[in-house]
Amino acid sequence: MVNRNLEKLPKRANPVGKAYTPRPPSVRILEVDMPMDKPVLLTLEGREKLEKELDELRTVRRDEIVERINYAKNFGDISENSEYEDAKNEQGMLEGRILVIENMLRNAVILERELGGTGIVGIGSVVDVKDDFGKQTFTIVGPAEVDVARGRISMESPVGKALLGHAVGDSITVQSPGGQRGILITKIH
Repeated sequence: MVNRNLEKLPKRANPVGKAYTPRPPSVRILEVDMPMDKPVLLTLEGREKLEKELDELRTVRRDEIVERINYAKNFGDISENSEYEDAKNEQGMLEGRILVIENMLRNAVILERELGGTGIVGIGSVVDVKDDFGKQTFTIVGPAEVDVARGRISMESPVGKALLGHAVGDSITVQSPGGQRGILITKIH
């Protein structure tokens, strides 16, 4: 229940001197829930890569950080120890990454590419294209597996969306942040 009399509450100064209206006890601020249970679209290779990274983080990296923390504790007073603080910050980031990967794997939906090829671009397809930039090869993947440097583009990207459902020989126009460009599909693996 929200108190409708917020404007009647007295204004007070906070420590930095700016006026603010205190929140009455009946007003609760709700935390914004992130869509943690949203399906994560992965190829089989993408799931295996995440499982390998998770194993590495849980075994090797955790042990390394524990060693750094223990080493830093030996410097004495931890309240003024930057090495200790850095190691604890790294530990927090590591644990956060572990939680993210665990959640991704828990909510993974494995996208299987049809073997034998249908001749139509789909998730997991490797597509050779020719455009203004020359010849390129793209693999269409879910958003969690994007690696543009390796040619792995999201099915939700402008190029990925445009390629889905098309066949060899199709010429398509893509509206990307850089403007419109024409793409010709030359091969689907």
